[in-house]
Amino acid sequence: MADSQHLPVVETFHSLQGEGHHAGRSAFFIRLAGCTVGCPWCDTKHSWPTQGHPEHPIDDLASAAQIAAEAGANFVVITGGEPLHHNLQHLTQALDARCGLPLHLETSGVDPLSGRFDWITLSPKRHRPPRRDLLQACHELKVVVHGPEDISFAAAMESQCEDKTQRLLQPGWESTIGEELAVDHVLQHARWRLSMQSHKWLGIR
Repeated sequence: MADSQHLPVVETFHSLQGEGHHAGRSAFFIRLAGCTVGCPWCDTKHSWPTQGHPEHPIDDLASAAQIAAEAGANFVVITGGEPLHHNLQHLTQALDARCGLPLHLETSGVDPLSGRFDWITLSPKRHRPPRRDLLQACHELKVVVHGPEDISFAAAMESQCEDKTQRLLQPGWESTIGEELAVDHVLQHARWRLSMQSHKWLGIR
């Protein structure tokens, strides 16, 4: 973990949110380095190690978010890696003070929550189940589907979430079975929605 005023950053960029409840909206992304969850299907494996990624001053990240806000970003997304491997308190304070945009978090939920967020997207993993307090705090439950066991896992996670939590199933990229299972489940369960990785179809970040 970096010191409280610096964080290891893989990249920052202004694009469209490609998946989940807020898909299609303009957003500024801060991708932090470091992840021990190790999902085999992860498309950002380069973000797993913290070494090799520069440590950015938190004030610089807040300044970049302010520029993105002026350019039309609707919210800031803190992602990774696994962002909660780091203490995010100082980062969210700086973002609140500088850019004033809603703050979104994308997490697997394996670490305690730190920082203040307007929207928490929890994407739990079967091989590293999330903390119960994160399940109860999240606004959006997004489960990646590759096989039948992921549908069962989604139901188990749903049972621990708040009733108001948005429920989304996202087929694994290029997983035909995952797509069929997710679509079938959404068709039969009114509380669930389908999430697609639209940024990949569009060829954007």
